[in-house]
Amino acid sequence: MQHRIPPPILALLAALLMFALHRLEPLATLFTSPLHLVGFGFIACAVAIDVIAFLEFRRVRTTVNPLKPESASTLVTSGLFSYSRNPMYVGMVLLLAGFAIYLGTLTPWIGPPLFVLVVTRLQIAPEERALERLFGAEYSAYRSRTARWFGRVPRRRT
Repeated sequence: MQHRIPPPILALLAALLMFALHRLEPLATLFTSPLHLVGFGFIACAVAIDVIAFLEFRRVRTTVNPLKPESASTLVTSGLFSYSRNPMYVGMVLLLAGFAIYLGTLTPWIGPPLFVLVVTRLQIAPEERALERLFGAEYSAYRSRTARWFGRVPRRRT
């Protein structure tokens, strides 16, 4: 996989864009004090998801470097990875949603879906190709039962 921008940097760039839009063009107030503090709950959940997923990678002794998925030694399918093929990215989206809630206006809400689009195109799709090459049928089976973002993949009726 060619060198890419690390996903945490993409999330940071999205957060900076969200903050700039909030300051420059704060359309429609959605959350006021103290309700906007609910955003911290989302941020706490996001950090917990990312830490748990990171620890699962460490437990099985495989790489956590998103820029080098081809160096993965184990396909992680347990824990949070049984609900999402990308729980760390789910955590980043939740973090951005929490930040948008905290900011309280409509304009920052461009950040989470923009992050999803960019990280899917620039990071997840190349990761999936690398994992398919590395783990073949095992990855295909995992992919058929676990959603890219969250949930189980519905079974097709035959």
